[in-house]
Amino acid sequence: MDERQPGSPRHLSADEFRRAGYAVIDWLADYHERVADLPVMPRVAPGDVRAALPPAPPVTGESFAAILADVERLIVPGLMHWQSPNFFGYFPANTSPPSILGDLVSAGLGVQGMLWQTSPSCTELETHVLDWLADMLGLPARFKSHGRGGGVIQDSASSATLCALLAARERASGYHAREQGNPGDLVAYCSSETHSSLEKAMSIAGLGRARLRKVATDARRAMDVDALEEAMRADAARGLRPFFVCATVGTTSTLAVDPVGAIGRVAAAHGAWLHVDAAMAGSAALCPEFRYLNDGLERADSYCFNPHKWLLTNFDCDCFYVADREPLLAALTVLPEYLRNAASETGEAIDYRDWQIPLGRRFRALKLWFVIRSYGVRALQDFVRHHVALASELESWIAADDRFELVVPRSLNLVCFARRAAGADDRALLDRLNADGHLFMSHTVIDGRFCLRLCVGQTHTTREHVEAAWQRIRAAGASLP
Repeated sequence: MDERQPGSPRHLSADEFRRAGYAVIDWLADYHERVADLPVMPRVAPGDVRAALPPAPPVTGESFAAILADVERLIVPGLMHWQSPNFFGYFPANTSPPSILGDLVSAGLGVQGMLWQTSPSCTELETHVLDWLADMLGLPARFKSHGRGGGVIQDSASSATLCALLAARERASGYHAREQGNPGDLVAYCSSETHSSLEKAMSIAGLGRARLRKVATDARRAMDVDALEEAMRADAARGLRPFFVCATVGTTSTLAVDPVGAIGRVAAAHGAWLHVDAAMAGSAALCPEFRYLNDGLERADSYCFNPHKWLLTNFDCDCFYVADREPLLAALTVLPEYLRNAASETGEAIDYRDWQIPLGRRFRALKLWFVIRSYGVRALQDFVRHHVALASELESWIAADDRFELVVPRSLNLVCFARRAAGADDRALLDRLNADGHLFMSHTVIDGRFCLRLCVGQTHTTREHVEAAWQRIRAAGASLP
């Protein structure tokens, strides 16, 4: 019997919802089973997907079966298959069944977790899981919630960097910037290899890209600490104030690791905030043998890494930590009357709306909780080790081949290489490999040299996939000048 009120839409019944949900899970399970056989890069041109879509929305509702069929018919052909075990480009954005199900539960609960009061479980699970991760990675204790610091889930490392920059600005201004605007003498620093999100953050914060100094790197492509110190001293001598330094643990181009401890000492001498971006490489610190990645973090004011890259947790999920939450809250807290409540007034509850740019927030902690509980720490460590071992084996194959060479030493699960021959057109090689559809890689430019960049990090990638990729690379390289 239809019990709708006049004018209300028809919703799926509980039984219809169950059937549709089962169909979606079945479709996703099938997709993950067959994704290795799909062309990794879509074979479409700009505008092709839109041209296949109806020009106008339906006047009356369509069946769920028809909608799901159109996902297969219209959407899948236009996808880059990031979950393919043959995806080796950029950095991974891997997922897993527990993560998918955790996100499904989050969507089904429909929680808006802006305040502790709007869903205490959303807030407290996030705090707890972020403390778990701090222990799992061996992060300094001051990043945990029991003291002045703590962690929060952001959508990406880009947002974490912006929040860190705003907190640093607030502290450097004597806690007046939020009300009075930017001081005109602040200068920030990064290396020439730092992620472009810091440039965008400088623009968004109104500080201006001209006030961002890109410091030279050394032979390892890590920030040159002497060059940083010289730049900061020169700016201070001109009456400017160094207030923010971004160090990177695992740069986007080559996964180079900046010397965080030495950078921290220079930053501290100028009273500058030190933010550490470990978006990709941070997950490797799960393994004790890779804890060197944490060297110097005791000097950091903030830190972030992305479980959505290398920790089996689907996008979006960045874990952002601060050693002292006061500057962050001072920069971002706005309390209109309609959000006032007893729990917030006591100061005993965390309101994560004050730790991020937007007001609203999803229940992202659920998928992390599902992943950690389903796999356990040991399996997650083995997952990371497996990828590093595969990349190490690829490195050995390249080193043994007289037609290819490593452009820089392998770092963790990333290998950058090129053909040895002078004048070899590796752009054409990359284009041919990607167009073939059997794998996908991206590139970087190192000291003016175009090179191939292969990152091993997808959920289901095995030695078989890496070896097949290498054989295809060798064959394609032999067929090109």
